[in-house]
Amino acid sequence: MAPSSETITETKAAQRIPVKGVSDYKEAFNAGPTNYKPENELKGTAAQPPARYPNYLPTWDTEKKYAPLESFQHYDHGKDANPSFPNLLKGGEVIDLTANIGAEVSGVQLSKLDAKGKDELALFVAQKKVVAFRDQDFADLPIQEALDIGGYFGRHHIHPTSGGPAGYPQVHLVHRGADNTTSRDFFEDRTNSVTWHSDVTYEQQPPGTTFLYILDGPSAGGDTLFANQVEAYKRLSPEFQKRLHGLQAIHSAHEQAQNSRNRGGIVRREPITCIHPLVRTHPVTGEKALFLNPQFTRKIVGFKQEESEYLLKFLFDHIAKGQDFQARVKWAPGTVVVWDNRVTAHSALLDWHDGQRRHLARITPQAERPFETPFETTQVIEK
Repeated sequence: MAPSSETITETKAAQRIPVKGVSDYKEAFNAGPTNYKPENELKGTAAQPPARYPNYLPTWDTEKKYAPLESFQHYDHGKDANPSFPNLLKGGEVIDLTANIGAEVSGVQLSKLDAKGKDELALFVAQKKVVAFRDQDFADLPIQEALDIGGYFGRHHIHPTSGGPAGYPQVHLVHRGADNTTSRDFFEDRTNSVTWHSDVTYEQQPPGTTFLYILDGPSAGGDTLFANQVEAYKRLSPEFQKRLHGLQAIHSAHEQAQNSRNRGGIVRREPITCIHPLVRTHPVTGEKALFLNPQFTRKIVGFKQEESEYLLKFLFDHIAKGQDFQARVKWAPGTVVVWDNRVTAHSALLDWHDGQRRHLARITPQAERPFETPFETTQVIEK
């Protein structure tokens, strides 16, 4: 079945959608050019040492603009993987984080994987949804080498509003400096920091196999939550699943761009609005997953506003409340977390003390355009 996503070249659909209350997660977790003090990161503060990886400190080029992204043919290497994972997990130890999402792996060095190992990584992550690899040398590699590893899994995405290391805009930085005390301001308007999202779903071809690795972290806190959107779909009744099939939703980048402008930040590429199916199919596992999130999903196509809000709220709440299909990943030095952005949602937690640095880097390969396959059920309905 052909992909069922499209780009809305005009913004009228997005402009009709109220955005009151939409708060971009980057506002809480990322530095911006107006509140970033590089001297404190390079020299340290009274309470915090200098940044461990100054080559990864954020920069913002206010003059650089990028053209709209063009479509490309994506190939998922998980299709070529040996399902027994002899090249990926040889000598490694796997511990499941929960019964239905997540694993922790030790004894495997991602930077040493050959092509067969990377193929197996794509499949393993698609199956586990999120995997934390411990004791990695990823952060110590030259940045281009890290990008070369990530580039095996798809075309690099350049984030339209985030800072990146000097010369490497393909790296998305999650950075709150040691002098950053804006969390107290954030919680003046919010009771919690949970902001469920899948990354940049407003793109025609959102990311797939995604890498996030820690550079500096607080003494405690700053963990990341992940939700299994395949399991979230499975929890719905067959009749409800059937009703969702064929529905499409608008995903918008406009609010994130405006939030960046409001904070004195950059917009490197003009925002777009795309339509994606509410239920998408993974190209390798064949699993169906809910594909929506409160950060970027604005409206169900063909529904009136109240109807759309009613259904979206149910689905957002269903994902957020599904603690039995969620996992919490704790960061530690040398950790690289790899997840499949197509079938998960995630949220960082702003629960560490002000005045401690949290600094991570993300490599974000794009994948195929979201598509859905026909609804199927094996349930027998008695007459």
